[in-house]
Amino acid sequence: MLLTETEHPVAQSEPQQPNPAMVFEFLNRFQHSMALKGAIDLDLFTHIQEGASSPDELAIRCRASERGVRILCDFLTITGFLSKNKGKYALTVDSAFLLSKRSPGYMGSIAQFLVSEDSVKSFRNVAGAVRKGGTLDVVDGAMAPESEVWVNFAKSMHPIAAFSSRLMAPIVSQPGRQIKVLDIAAGHGLFGIGVAQHNPAAQIYALDWANVLKVAAENAEMAGVADRFHMIPGSAFDVEMGSGYDLVLLPNLLHHFNKTENVALLRKIRAAMNPGGTVATLEFVPNEDRVSPPIPAAFSLIMLMRTDGGDAYTFRELDEMFRTAGFGGSRMQDLAPSPQQLILTSR
Repeated sequence: MLLTETEHPVAQSEPQQPNPAMVFEFLNRFQHSMALKGAIDLDLFTHIQEGASSPDELAIRCRASERGVRILCDFLTITGFLSKNKGKYALTVDSAFLLSKRSPGYMGSIAQFLVSEDSVKSFRNVAGAVRKGGTLDVVDGAMAPESEVWVNFAKSMHPIAAFSSRLMAPIVSQPGRQIKVLDIAAGHGLFGIGVAQHNPAAQIYALDWANVLKVAAENAEMAGVADRFHMIPGSAFDVEMGSGYDLVLLPNLLHHFNKTENVALLRKIRAAMNPGGTVATLEFVPNEDRVSPPIPAAFSLIMLMRTDGGDAYTFRELDEMFRTAGFGGSRMQDLAPSPQQLILTSR
């Protein structure tokens, strides 16, 4: 017997089911960062690369309990940092290059800043910061003068900064060309140092808090450019920064402040530059939808929790700030595989 058109059964799509596992997983994700930091603190990845692979061997190397090592290594295997075969652990390609102190690409030190007590504390009341529209830690927060937060940053974030510096230096300077360079919020000093190494004719003036510049001075000495590395202690908003600059490096600073504050700073920078000079700004730059790419877009939440008015600005917003301050147009350059963008702006 044939069915009429109205009698044919219609395929019904399965209704989407709610996913409680997603909520459970997200509320436990702090465990991932803490477990990874714990492994870095124990030099676990280094010990595995040196040949220890079983829980008992690693326990001796890490000076830890065998039970604790086994549970931590299993968790790191689940999360993709280790592999496990017949009870023995091995490094992945990523962990071997990035998390073993035997590797030239070691970046485990960044955990000391990214998962520091200050960083974790700033995220303990997200609802409160959302209600206020900014950090709840204004008095003793990261933006306080001479904050030790930035000394920790300068020491801990060296690997990522060195990586970005190597990408930036050939773009913003030419070997043999005499230039005067201002590195604002220099921190570790690696962006100015990178330019000095790439161009032996460059003179670098690093501006930051005095306690932070001690770290930059040590790095300049180790890099062999101390004779061309000059220091200007103080706040970029208040200190006399000098004049006659051909290149101004502005790495990871504008996202800490609101647009009005940034425009005021950019006007001050412009007045200190030679005509035809360039500002090289390194930033996390989300697309206009503000939800992509994931890392630059998610950076806005960090700024909400740690600053009173900062943000991850889109390229359009950055360009508008520079134009309002009297600069010409800006252009953005990709720094892949870094998640940040380089914005070049002419005076």
